[in-house]
Amino acid sequence: MLIVSLIDMQRYMIYLKNNSHAPKDAQNLLLRARSLLSASNVVIRDTRVSEFNIEFDTSIPDNGMMKEVVDILTSIAPLSEYEHIVEKNLPKERAIEYARSLFNVQKYWLAHEVLESVWKSAQGNEKEILNGIILVAAAFVHEEKDEADICISILKRASKKLEKGAGDYRGIDIDKLKHDILKIIQKGPINRFQI
Repeated sequence: MLIVSLIDMQRYMIYLKNNSHAPKDAQNLLLRARSLLSASNVVIRDTRVSEFNIEFDTSIPDNGMMKEVVDILTSIAPLSEYEHIVEKNLPKERAIEYARSLFNVQKYWLAHEVLESVWKSAQGNEKEILNGIILVAAAFVHEEKDEADICISILKRASKKLEKGAGDYRGIDIDKLKHDILKIIQKGPINRFQI
C-alpha cells in the first residue's frame, strides 16, 4: 500500500441519508466505515449522526478516488451529498446566512467552521455572540456523537457568551436561542433546535 501524507489529501464531509441511526450508533458507524476503507489511504476522521444524515469527516488522497470512496460508503446508506472542505472567504452577511442554513439542517460542524471565519475578525459584543453561536454548534457536534455530558458542558459555556446579547442578530433571535439553551441545560433532554 502506498503511504500518502495528509498534505496530499483533500478533506470532505460525506453525508449519507439517515433512515434508522441515532447518535449512539456513531462509534460503530465510524468503525464500520474505517473497516470498509482499510485497504485504501482514506482517513475517516470522525462520524456524526444527525436526524437527516450520517456525516463522515474524511481525508481522501488527491488522486480522483472520491467516486470509489462514495461507492464503498454507500453500502452503509444511500448518498445524500458531499462537500469539499476548503476555506471560504465569504462576506460577513453571506457567511452568517450560510452558517445559519447549515445549522438548521443539522450540519453543525460546517456551521461552526463558517462562523469561525467571521468570529476571528469580529469585536466586542458581536464577537461574544458569534462565539456563543459557534459553541452551540460545537455542542450539537458532540451530541451527534452521543456525548451528552460534553454537549451540556459546552451549552453552559455558550449561555455565558450570549448573556449580553438580545433581540435579533442578523436574522438569529438571540432571546429564543438563550431560552432554547437554558431549557436543555435545566430540564433536558437534548432536543436540537433551529436558529
